Amino acid sequence: MKKSAFIDQFDQNKFNNFILDNEVVGFFEKPVKLASGRESSWYVNWREVSGDVYLIDELTDFVLSFVEGLDIDLDCFYGTADGATKLAVLCQYKWAKSRKDFAEGKYVLSMGRKVPKEHGEIKDKYFIGAPRGNILVLEDVTTTGSSLINAVKVLQKLNFKVTGALSLTDRNELTDKGLHVSQILAALGVRYYSMSNAIDVLPKAVKKKKPARPVTDSIEEEFKKYGVDKIEL
Repeated sequence: MKKSAFIDQFDQNKFNNFILDNEVVGFFEKPVKLASGRESSWYVNWREVSGDVYLIDELTDFVLSFVEGLDIDLDCFYGTADGATKLAVLCQYKWAKSRKDFAEGKYVLSMGRKVPKEHGEIKDKYFIGAPRGNILVLEDVTTTGSSLINAVKVLQKLNFKVTGALSLTDRNELTDKGLHVSQILAALGVRYYSMSNAIDVLPKAVKKKKPARPVTDSIEEEFKKYGVDKIEL
């Protein structure tokens, strides 16, 4: 990728602190069923950040600085439905404006429909602005990765080129078949990236918020059952 002069180098510690300061990671006194269908005593929730103009502006800068450090060809940010739609649109807008070749007709502002229309051409049936060129798919939280994987599969089925998939936070869990999202995406020819992961941020969140011992014990058991690695809290 060509570099953008205004984007600083990605700083992992600053991003982890951004997560903690904005309480993206938190805990439940009793396990709660997540969207993945699994019960958990902790959560990752980016909705508050995504709903605040100032904070999502900061978040997009983090994403852009992270992506600038990757060795990938990129033309379009594309968000999974609901999870990263706003994030991808804002990243695409800011990133495209920073390009030296920014001009009318050069970059698309793409957004997918959660439920395809029953009629119309592909570009209208599945998208509000179809993606173009090399696509980076964004997701906010990856558990088993089903939303991210499904988005990639739909794009590939429609003959779009997915150059990578990026999650803001990886919960570091395996599917019921014992696979990590990176392995499934690799089989589809797509490289997976994550900007933060549970192994790093969970211990920091525990230290800051001090959940009760039964909660941390429950989380440790979750990682024994589902985790890529075990965790000690």
